[in-house]
Amino acid sequence: MLEIKNLNKTFGAKQILRDLSVQVPASSIAVFLGQSGIGKSTLLRILNNLETADSGAVILNHETLDLAHIAETHKFGMLFQQFNLFEHLTNRENITLALEKVLNYAPEKANQIAQELLQKYGLGDRAENYPAQLSGGQKQRLAIARTVALKPQVICLDEPTSALDPLLTNFVADAIQDLAHDGFVVLVATHDTALLERLNCQIYLLKQAQVAETANSLDLRAHPEKYPQITAFIKGQHHQ
Repeated sequence: MLEIKNLNKTFGAKQILRDLSVQVPASSIAVFLGQSGIGKSTLLRILNNLETADSGAVILNHETLDLAHIAETHKFGMLFQQFNLFEHLTNRENITLALEKVLNYAPEKANQIAQELLQKYGLGDRAENYPAQLSGGQKQRLAIARTVALKPQVICLDEPTSALDPLLTNFVADAIQDLAHDGFVVLVATHDTALLERLNCQIYLLKQAQVAETANSLDLRAHPEKYPQITAFIKGQHHQ
């Protein structure tokens, strides 16, 4: 269980997050929905020690985490919008590098784990290729494999469909759903409402630095009238 309590973040005079509090059980997906610049990515960046919160607490499985040293625990993994793969390394080396440098695994063990993950994500025959030789969807699967290799408990995905052809949204949704099935807490920041239609998740609509409305995706699909703000956001996005 991930608990975020009263998280606050300001940039200059602008409050990005105000007393944000959510609870996300293991093996489940939380989607943070909202316009660009609303604070979705900032939240994920705080959890990965890429930004500093002004105040608040993050509790993982009843343990309050020191946000200043959160990156050292490897409990959180981040998938960036543009994947941030190492273009000069092979796909296999993109995975083994962190295993060897961060977790101090022997090369043989790192290679074994990398090969197993490449196989799992449909890239078993691409181990010695380079990221530039992969499609957008394959790059994303490689980025997921690299993140999973470090065995985080929480996986954060920042706008996971923005760099992809819309036709790949189904594949991305399946990959995210699989992460939840594998036991991870999965956090997704997006404004892509097409992705919502394919996920079983809890949705948090962010407005004015706070959670304006929340809904379970299955209930939202069955009873959209119960969630007027989320429904209006989805309709607005579809009409753009």
